[in-house]
Amino acid sequence: MARRKLVVGNWKMHGVGADVAEIRAIADAAARAPEVDVGLCIPATLIERAVRAVPGFSIGAQDVHFLDRGAHTGCTSAEMIADAGGSIVIVGHSERRDAQKESDEEVRSKSEAGLRAGLLVILCVGESLPVREAGDALPTVLRQLQASLPRETDLAGLAIAYEPIWAIGTGKTATIDDVDEMHSAIRKQLTDRCGDAGGGIRILYGGSVKPNNAADIFSVTDVDGALVGGASLKASDFIPIIEAAALKA
Repeated sequence: MARRKLVVGNWKMHGVGADVAEIRAIADAAARAPEVDVGLCIPATLIERAVRAVPGFSIGAQDVHFLDRGAHTGCTSAEMIADAGGSIVIVGHSERRDAQKESDEEVRSKSEAGLRAGLLVILCVGESLPVREAGDALPTVLRQLQASLPRETDLAGLAIAYEPIWAIGTGKTATIDDVDEMHSAIRKQLTDRCGDAGGGIRILYGGSVKPNNAADIFSVTDVDGALVGGASLKASDFIPIIEAAALKA
């Protein structure tokens, strides 16, 4: 099944008004690669300004509360993200699971909230270095995925991001064989769970994706794009990754 490549930057806790210039440059590059879906998940404080600055370009958030409203100080609902013009949300990122102790059940509820609001939900799964070294990477990630998948029957708005935790921000990257094995296993689980629809869910790789390794990563059969961290902060680093995806589209 043909799937459009999806490349999304995760700015994490980076970005102020002055950085909208980088967003404009990235959006301009995305317009030159219409065969690739491109977006940026930026701090919530920037979403509305970015949407105004680059109309038509996909802007998103890095987290969402699983409830639509309520007494949840400091939280942002899916409705609020959409109201600000956002169209994407990341859920279950390893930094949230670790630092904020988010459970699979909470991640699943957040996924469902994002889908209800019509957002593209990028659901992250991944393993730590001790788990990888113990030979438990595959069963660990597949258990995490099974427990985090939304209970919705229509998952057209869902993408999965496999992020080996030990490769995030470290400069290390999983080998191509490692990526192939994990993405193939995730694909099988998605098709087992969702039937033919599982073949249409995009699976992204996230973990020190750089201009110099993107083409190799995008060559893997079940790699449908990337969730990019540090290299998405500067247009000069992110644009070559978009271009690499376009060549594989």
